[in-house]
Amino acid sequence: MSELTERQRLILALIVRDYTETAQPVGSSRLVEAYKLDLSSATVRNEMVALTDMGYLRQPHTSAGRVPTEEGYRYFVTHIVYQADLPDAARHTISHQFYQARQDVEQWMPLAASILAHQSRAASLITAPHAERSRYKHLELISTQGRQVLMVLVMSGGEVGQQILTLAEPVPQDRLSMAASRLNELCAGRTTEEIAALPPRSGSLEKDILTLVLQDMNRGEQRVSGEIYLDGLTNVLSEPEFIESDDARRAVRLFEERSLFQDLLARTMPDSSIGGVQVLIGGEGKWEELKQCSVVLARYGIPGHATGMLGVFGPMRMAYNRTIPTVRFMADLLSGLVSETISGEDSQNEQ
Repeated sequence: MSELTERQRLILALIVRDYTETAQPVGSSRLVEAYKLDLSSATVRNEMVALTDMGYLRQPHTSAGRVPTEEGYRYFVTHIVYQADLPDAARHTISHQFYQARQDVEQWMPLAASILAHQSRAASLITAPHAERSRYKHLELISTQGRQVLMVLVMSGGEVGQQILTLAEPVPQDRLSMAASRLNELCAGRTTEEIAALPPRSGSLEKDILTLVLQDMNRGEQRVSGEIYLDGLTNVLSEPEFIESDDARRAVRLFEERSLFQDLLARTMPDSSIGGVQVLIGGEGKWEELKQCSVVLARYGIPGHATGMLGVFGPMRMAYNRTIPTVRFMADLLSGLVSETISGEDSQNEQ
């Protein structure tokens, strides 16, 4: 693709902006009048023809204006808005919302998904912090009915696993609580390997529970991500592209079923740096289901401890100038919260 002049960059940016807001092809007269350009319609039209010839714009109909192509969006994202900052007012609003919930790890994910959806006016997606190596934090055993016991296992970084166990015989709650307390004292802060290397427990209950704990921790290490949270799908379902296109609606269904998002994570996480934003436009030739969509993703957390992914999903006609800085800011904010959590746990383990 050819490099653009400053005037061509301006015209491309204005076309992307206008088309994002109106979903209508943009003509030269519209640009001159709406944005008070000190250029004639003929000059703007000539530049639009040049941008079309270079592959950055296309003309849906002979008599229509222009709309951005995938390459036009990519140029806009890479060269014009990628380093844009989030306005101070939006930063303060988001920070205040998280300050109120900073002590409640379980609220981070739904809150982050809600904020992302609201700020981007698109669909948001986020995974809970996932430990690259499982590290035990806390266990609770709760008697439910007969021989059934609810096991709640909390990992460093905030992951929570729950499962119903069926014991060989009923066990009273006080005995379950004592067993959980002893295991917490023994295992707190230890990795899967460190727990597996501990001397065998003498009591059959603790031995059985510890076996299940190790199985749960091993499964956690094999997962690509933590629990997935979605919000704001209604924001994109009302967009023209999603109303008129079976392909777009199919992409929404895949996100609801988690299968496409899991594949995205598996392919994008290994190349993601913390806080770095990835923009996938039109599926990038890898995901046919996303050929009319865009996804903005960022990784957050602390490498070697716990990381997750967050992002925004919507039509290719996305407000990148608002979405990219929002995703970047949210990733930095969540990384700070994860760091505080890990530092607090490390301090407790040293005492």
